[in-house]
Formats: sequence, structure tokens, C-alpha cells
Amino acid sequence: MSKSLDKIYIRDLLLRCIIGIFPEERTKKQDVVINVVMYADLTKAGQTDSIDDTVDYKRITKAILAAIEPSSYNLIEKMAQVVADICFTDPLVEKVEVTIDKPGALRFAKASAVTIYRER
Repeated sequence: MSKSLDKIYIRDLLLRCIIGIFPEERTKKQDVVINVVMYADLTKAGQTDSIDDTVDYKRITKAILAAIEPSSYNLIEKMAQVVADICFTDPLVEKVEVTIDKPGALRFAKASAVTIYRER
């Protein structure tokens, strides 16, 4: 029997950074919207009510901000991988799903986006 995992979300984290492959995208910061789902066993935290027994999503969010805002990736796929790697700095995170939206990238669409899934 496999154990079920709980989820911790970081929703609609809006950042500005250089992202894209076209010359006009390499000079001006653009919006990206990051959504993260971290899968972890949160049973102990539910029992102890202690931050030491759960995923510190504030620390992870700060690390995402520090990594992405000064970045200049070509692809949102690379950005998503960097975010996933940051999530795995917490030993409780067993799986992660990262979605990056790039609003305004396509003329007639709300956004272009990519979702990646990673496991330890």
C-alpha cells in the first residue's frame, strides 16, 4: 500500500524577469505567473502544529523570487525546472508540479504556459 501525499500550493506568484528567445524579449522584463504544487506527507505537522514538521513555503517562495527575478532564461521550461529544484531543497517534498504562465506571449491567447512534474 502506497502512502498518500498531501499538497501545499503556492498560487499565482507574479514576477517580472527577462524571458524569451526573441531579441525584443531580451531587453525588457516581462510578467510570469508561477503556480507550484508540492506533494509531501503532512501528517506529523497536523499532529504537532510545528513549522519544523512541514514544508516551509515562505522560505521556498523567497528562494523562487531570488532565483527568478534577476534571471534571463530563454525558455519557461528551464524556469520551471529551476523552480522544481528549489522545491526539492525541502527534504519533505517528494513530488512537485510547476506551471509557468507567460501572459501576453501569444497575440490572441491569455498566456502561453508549461507544466512540469518531477519526483525525487
